Amino acid sequence: MALTIYGANVSPFVRKVRVLLAEKGVDYTLEQVNVFAPPDWFLEISPARRIPVLRDTDIAEDFTIPDSSCICAYLERRHPEPAMYPKDDGDYARALFLEEYADSEMMPAFGAGVFRPRIIAPLTTKQPADEAVVADAVANKLPRFYDYLEGRIAGREFLIGEALTIADIAVASMFGNMRHAEVLPEPARWPDLAAYIDRMHARPSFAACLAEEAKVFSLAAVKARLAKG
Repeated sequence: MALTIYGANVSPFVRKVRVLLAEKGVDYTLEQVNVFAPPDWFLEISPARRIPVLRDTDIAEDFTIPDSSCICAYLERRHPEPAMYPKDDGDYARALFLEEYADSEMMPAFGAGVFRPRIIAPLTTKQPADEAVVADAVANKLPRFYDYLEGRIAGREFLIGEALTIADIAVASMFGNMRHAEVLPEPARWPDLAAYIDRMHARPSFAACLAEEAKVFSLAAVKARLAKG
């Protein structure tokens, strides 16, 4: 297989790359890497110690690219159809911003506020989920993101233009972990955003990843319960 993705499938950044590849119909191999305890060889190809990293042996055996945004931009050049980046210059710029907004603004808030205290911490520390942290995030930290995205998607199928773009893939990828944590925007308050997330996650590219990831969490939960005795 020419393309190999290194990273954990439950990462929203790995998910972003996998969804883009699925939308383009490009085959790849996923090799799981634990970013919290990465092997030495992985650190050589990921100097920022982050996932994912892509290897493309069609270029060279040792050709690798770290960072999900760089990977997606590279894959667009290598596999341009269907296009995941808008042709219009203005739309292109807006798509890049929304991808960065998802990666740099949404991810820290979603991760620290919901996913880590509710999902990761109980599985790794054997302690109960910190629901106080989750409640604070839901009440005080997440609404600004929801308000902004509700305004962006209002009355539209996609965030930009009339077709799926990297903006949709990046934003909806962040909500994948929120779905696993069972914390999503309330439809009564953010109806367009809630419907948009459901619509994106129902696409085969997202649905396949989310179903695979759910099995990982189920297995991890069982192992954690057994470890507690």
